[in-house]
Amino acid sequence: MRRIYSPAAPAATDRTEPRAASAAARGMVGTLARGLLTGLGTLVLVVLSWQGLLMVLGVSPFLAKGPVDVFTWLVTVPAAAENRAGIGANLVVTLGDAFLGFVAGLVAALVLATVFTLSRGIENALMPLALLLRSVPLVALAPVISLITGRGIMTVVVMGSIVVLFPALVNIAFGLRSASPHMSDVIAVYGGNAFTALRLVALPSSLPSFFAAVKISIPAAITGALLAEWLSTGRGLGNGIVTAAAQVRNNEVWASVVVITVVSLVLYGVAQLAETLVLRRMGMPGHAR
Repeated sequence: MRRIYSPAAPAATDRTEPRAASAAARGMVGTLARGLLTGLGTLVLVVLSWQGLLMVLGVSPFLAKGPVDVFTWLVTVPAAAENRAGIGANLVVTLGDAFLGFVAGLVAALVLATVFTLSRGIENALMPLALLLRSVPLVALAPVISLITGRGIMTVVVMGSIVVLFPALVNIAFGLRSASPHMSDVIAVYGGNAFTALRLVALPSSLPSFFAAVKISIPAAITGALLAEWLSTGRGLGNGIVTAAAQVRNNEVWASVVVITVVSLVLYGVAQLAETLVLRRMGMPGHAR
């Protein structure tokens, strides 16, 4: 029988691909819009709660500054540009310190979670140490860390990674162990070892838990950086807030706290948006909502 060539199927495929691309673009725009609306709603709620608490508690205006006071100090007073420049310079230092602690803690958590998944014996040996680091207050550990590492960048990295390590480790380890055992069995049937199952099954399925660890680690890393700057390095927003409070520069204290809080919320929102886009790309729409 002679085959008859019909161009209808390729034409249908050609029409389907632009539709799929258009639907993906609309989904991305919708995700961005929802993220922006959520962030805006969160910001409005925080500002209203802040002003409402000041009114209810009746704190002295000299000590407690409201949203209007902070906006005025940062934007409208004659020295506003100088005020913003000072906080901006400290903010850059703090974000750099937080980034180092975030990366170090998250990489350590990913490596340890992978090792724990491959070996229960190593987990039983090392997990108590992680629990110990989590249970001891960082303020108590700071002098010891400073004695060992000095008062430079290594102190920031160590303190930031300690804050990030345990919650990220728990989330990533949970995600790695949530992989489908049936898929792991298929890998074993075809001759794959534990590492192959980890690479092909456990790591992709742990992406939701990994992004949960990232979102938890962002504010934790910023907190660790502020503590390290306050207790050890003497630089950045951590030191700036303490110095301004000691010199009763209350407008600067409140403005610094507001700026670092807003930046934390923005970074958290960026991580959440990245999670949604990546999980949707990986075909996990249920986790990406």
